[in-house]
Amino acid sequence: MIYGIGDLHFDYSKEKPMDIFGQSWIDHEDKIIDNWKKHVKEEDLVLVPGDISWAMRLDEAHHDLIRIHELPGKKAFIKGNHDYWWQSLNKLNSLGLDSIVFIQNTSLSFDNYIISGTRGWYSRDSDNFTQDDERIFKRELLRLEMSLSHIKDTDKTRIVMLHYPPFNVDLSPNEFVAVMKDFHVDICLYGHLHSEGHSQIVEGRIEGIDFYCVSSDYINFYPKLIIGG
Repeated sequence: MIYGIGDLHFDYSKEKPMDIFGQSWIDHEDKIIDNWKKHVKEEDLVLVPGDISWAMRLDEAHHDLIRIHELPGKKAFIKGNHDYWWQSLNKLNSLGLDSIVFIQNTSLSFDNYIISGTRGWYSRDSDNFTQDDERIFKRELLRLEMSLSHIKDTDKTRIVMLHYPPFNVDLSPNEFVAVMKDFHVDICLYGHLHSEGHSQIVEGRIEGIDFYCVSSDYINFYPKLIIGG
């Protein structure tokens, strides 16, 4: 089975309480861990589209990564906007956390599925979108293309993880959806949206792609079943 849950926002230091986004976030780490253990088996895959740890440095994030590594199943990560600890693949892979696959311009083949992804960025119609944002937006589009090009097997079902939703402020699909269409992507998971941001969530089948929001608070801190059952 394949599950999805993003925006874990683990904080080993306990200095970043998430209940500023509402009471549902109280003890959210315990909720995620308990629900994960109840549902995920060792043979399953869990897709985590970013905002994994509040840590600023990799040595600090290591505490949170170990806790996730010790949970059941294989895990695939992409970088979120708060994952400042994220380093090169060589450094991440050198941690020896063999249940975790860090996706960065790469993809993961799992059974009959290919998992690709990148962080994404704010949509071009966002308030105060700048030239710097445009540069990052284009770079993230290129990284998505590189990730989707990484594994050539076109017979497998293609799943993409993005951290930012691939939709404009008016909820129409943006350029990230166009790239996914070009590569015949079947499923897209994203996160990032919390609290009032849930009003910007778009789900369902759009442009031939099935979209799911898996922000942890949106799915009540339960890993969402994407494939299987």
